[in-house]
Amino acid sequence: MRVELPPEPMHFVNREEEKERAFRAVEEWQGRSRPLVLSLSGPGGLGKTELAYLIARKLSDRFPDGVLSVDLDDFRVGGELDPAEALAQLLDSLDVEPDALARQFKARCRQYWNKTFDRRLLIVVDNVRYASEVVPLLPSSGDSVVIVASHGPLYDLADGAAVDLVLPPLEDPAAMELLELIVRDRRLATDPEAARTVVRLCDGLPAALHVAGRWLRAHPLRPLPRLLEELRAELDSKGISGVEDIWDTTYRNLSPSAALLYRLLPLHPGTTFTRESATALSGLGPETCQDALEELAAAGLLELRVVRPEEEGRMRLPGPLHAHARRRAREHGAGGEAAEAQVRVLRWFVRQAQLADRFAAGPRLTVADVYGPVPGAPDVPLEDPARTEDRAARTERSEDAVCWLRTERHTLFACVRLAHARGLDAEAVALCEPVWTYAMDHPHQADVSEVFRLGANSAARSGNAAWLVRMRCQLARSLWESGRPDDAGRELDSAFAALGLLGHGETDSKLRASTMEFRGTLSSVRGDWTAAAADFARSREVHLSIRNHYGAMLQTYRMGEAHAALGDLDAAARLLSEAYTGATEQSRARLIARTGFALGGVLLRLGRAEEARPLYEQALDGARRRRSGSEQVRVLDALAELADGEGRTGEAAGYRTEAETIRRHNGLD
Repeated sequence: MRVELPPEPMHFVNREEEKERAFRAVEEWQGRSRPLVLSLSGPGGLGKTELAYLIARKLSDRFPDGVLSVDLDDFRVGGELDPAEALAQLLDSLDVEPDALARQFKARCRQYWNKTFDRRLLIVVDNVRYASEVVPLLPSSGDSVVIVASHGPLYDLADGAAVDLVLPPLEDPAAMELLELIVRDRRLATDPEAARTVVRLCDGLPAALHVAGRWLRAHPLRPLPRLLEELRAELDSKGISGVEDIWDTTYRNLSPSAALLYRLLPLHPGTTFTRESATALSGLGPETCQDALEELAAAGLLELRVVRPEEEGRMRLPGPLHAHARRRAREHGAGGEAAEAQVRVLRWFVRQAQLADRFAAGPRLTVADVYGPVPGAPDVPLEDPARTEDRAARTERSEDAVCWLRTERHTLFACVRLAHARGLDAEAVALCEPVWTYAMDHPHQADVSEVFRLGANSAARSGNAAWLVRMRCQLARSLWESGRPDDAGRELDSAFAALGLLGHGETDSKLRASTMEFRGTLSSVRGDWTAAAADFARSREVHLSIRNHYGAMLQTYRMGEAHAALGDLDAAARLLSEAYTGATEQSRARLIARTGFALGGVLLRLGRAEEARPLYEQALDGARRRRSGSEQVRVLDALAELADGEGRTGEAAGYRTEAETIRRHNGLD
């Protein structure tokens, strides 16, 4: 059972009425055709998220199929939610493998309904703005419960299927109880009037009480009247009341380094950040930035992300604090500090993405300049697979790089947008190349086409022909993978038109060969295997002319697939055997599996089942090591067909059962 709940808050008071209503609603729910929705609403700072998790924790025993959580703010771009990516996180929590994720939004919805049918799930959805954002995330089981936290009531949810729990501010007794738990200071008891004044200044907002409590603890020797006088003077001079006043006062007590970092954090291109990326953004250096982060955390101006294991050690500014930091930047920011910070962190992400790309994919064709270290900013802790002879260690290092690209994908997308908007065309193109490596494993990603289009626009604006050819080709692939082959063809036409602007160096030749391969692949998508085979052959000739053995081997494989599709099995077997041998000699694990599988299929069609079997088994072993569910299913189906042809019906049934288990596991049955 998967449970995605953070530790209980250290201090939580009141809300007994809301909890009792929630528990009663769950108890009385009859398991209709749709899940029960508990909607917690109210202004920021009231503790909606904490209450949602407390309710979920108390109810967790009732939901044996899992307690999941998703924060919609993690999937907003320019304020707009990408519901497909929110669904992707929930499907990941339901153990759907990345390469089995449905590409189109509607198909992904059906996959989610399939995975949640007849399950008892409890799902916490945080930072909802509109009822329409919740609807695609509702499981298909009426035995499930969804707890929603939003700033305002969600009136548009279906009548009878939602319980609205509007959270008011804490009344003074409960607020005082919370403040006493936070501060645990005798001054509150010895001067109750001053303590009540602190409570009133916080307007019953738990978030404000936490910040005020930490502020009081930071000055343990000062009497409350003195502290209140200083605090009131600050608030009166600014004319701001409530939680914003407390945050303003806390900000003004920060050290210069922590205040600078606080002002800059809203400029971070991703919704969450790490110690390394914060260091790059701030320009403070590792130790000073670490001290500043600790100071912000101690002041209650920073949130650590601990709900999902892969986000351990990540931080973010919650929404209200994010806005507050932006206001402080407008008021106190020094001239040029914001622009310098954005360029600095952008170039840092370019370098990290290039390192991860090289570690994940190995040497390959790239057209962007290689970026060096950003002074004073450490690189992410990734290791070069090429610097070890241990095969297992190389694989682990490569997988770490792949994981980094996947984890940071939204930040990389945001960086491309930022680079294009600021006219930093070299950076936009350089970022698109690592995004390509990510997209090869995850072609369903909704933002990829937009990102590659920005890269192509930056390349066109720069006038760099090599960049333009590469970006048009990358955009073309994302378009045909999203079902738009005609649009992809127009992009490839533009790429071919730009080939005439290239020179005659090795990289230029590789680009020409690569563009031919892209056109051939598009032809294969359209079912024109004759044209595809011709383009693959032309591409191989170019690679052979510049002695690019990897490129030649890859095009040999493509030609073999094309001839197999055309029914020329003898030629296909010869080409695929040559490609398989080349992949083995070059230690290209993924291509060994793919060429072997393709060769096995041709040999089986030629009646040479005994030769096909070991190739299929090798492909299955490789797919299992890479944990690629879709490839495992493809090979298992082929093995089942082979076993049937040999009269091994029991063995065939076993393969089909295993394939069906994987499909069902990923919600694809």
